[in-house]
Parts: sequence; C-alpha cells; structure tokens
Amino acid sequence: METLSFLSIDDRPISIEQTVKYLQSSGKLGQFISDVLRQYVIEQEIQGRDDVEINPALTEQTVIDFRLKNQLADPQAFQDWLTNNGTDYARFHASITFNFKLEKLKTLVTEAKLPEYFIEQKIFLDRVVISRIVVDSRELAEELQLQIAEGGSFEQLAKEYSILDDRLVNGMMGPISRGTMPDKLRAAIDVATPGQLVGPIEIDGRYGLFRVEQFLPASLDDIQLKQALQNELFEKWLAEKIQKLTVKLQVS
Repeated sequence: METLSFLSIDDRPISIEQTVKYLQSSGKLGQFISDVLRQYVIEQEIQGRDDVEINPALTEQTVIDFRLKNQLADPQAFQDWLTNNGTDYARFHASITFNFKLEKLKTLVTEAKLPEYFIEQKIFLDRVVISRIVVDSRELAEELQLQIAEGGSFEQLAKEYSILDDRLVNGMMGPISRGTMPDKLRAAIDVATPGQLVGPIEIDGRYGLFRVEQFLPASLDDIQLKQALQNELFEKWLAEKIQKLTVKLQVS
C-alpha cells in the first residue's frame, strides 16, 4: 500500500506516520491533536448553525481596509503579498469570514453566562491602589500610626522605616487584585475610603500600615475585560465539547 507523503524536506518525502513519530519524540503530539480537535469543534459548530452568518459586505470591506492599510491597493502588489505568505485570495478571504463567524459564535455561546461569570470573578478583577509601611514590630507600627495621625508624612516614614523594597517609591504598591489580598487586609480595605490609613495589620509575622489611594472596580463596560472573560468562557465551552469526543489515532 502506498504511503501518503505529508511533506517533503530537500525533496525527500516525509510520511504522515513519520511526522507523527517526530511529534511524539518532541513531546508535541498532544498539543498538535489538541489544536486539531479545537479547530474541528469550532468548524463543526459554525457549519451547523444559521445564526453565525455574516453580511458578505463586511468581509469585502475588511479586505479593502487591509489592503489600504498595508499599501497593497495595487493588484500585483497584493498578489505578491499573498504568494509570499503562502496563501491565495480565496483562502485569505475565507479566513477573514471565518474569523468574523468565530467572534459571533463566541458571543452567542457566552452571552447568557457572562454576567454570572463576571460576578464570580469580580473579587479577582477589582483592583485597589494602596501604599504601605511594613515593619517588624507592632510597637513601631503603632508609633508610626500615631506620627501619621499627628501630621507626619506617610511617604517620608515609608522611606525611613519600611523594610520592603517599595519603600523606594514611598511604599506605593498598587494596583493589586482584591482577590490576592490576605482576607483580613481585604476586609479592612473594603470599608476604607481613599486617603484613609488602615492598620497596623499583622501579616506573616510583620506589621503593616496601609493607605488606600484609589479603588479600581471592574466593569463589563470595559471592552478589553469583557473580551477576556468571553474568551475564557469560550475556552471552557470548547473543552467540554472536546471531552465528549471519541478520538482514535490511526496511522498506518
């Protein structure tokens, strides 16, 4: 039986079987199969749905915009670009259409779950800008707290007494995720107002004074954040779909 050639190197044919062996040897076969399964699920889903269709004019305009942006308005220049990038007009056009359909599929798959997922993740998405002075003893922390209450400069005291490297920038930490804070620090910060001093709070045997500079609450109105959460949800959906597939590696 004739062995199918997958590619050739210096005119020497490399079979699919040998290609798989190379991937196994390099430890990349699993990722290769994962990529194939991912694309398979996406394309099957797009082909089986009517609600991901897009207006062909959108693709045409995107091609025009791309050519103008990249100085490829001249037909021959565009053809040379296609050739140099190992594609042709039909495949280039199809890839743009596919990407639009993929984004529409992401929205359709995730829109119902997105608000709840955002609430679940909000504690990690909300950020707070804080400054701190960290010392080894409660007594010193309380003395510094008193000095600040009496008008002492937080920034100057941070430079003089804090034992952490951020003393060099007046103790400025932020922005940091609320979800990564120790529970007792987060509880104190959550009820504070900007400019308010919190502490001393004991964390890992050290004592910290913390000043709230700014709250940065997360919102789905943030387009980049919304897209990031949408992508996370979509990948979870894909993983569930892939887990249900029966996959057999068949190399003759």
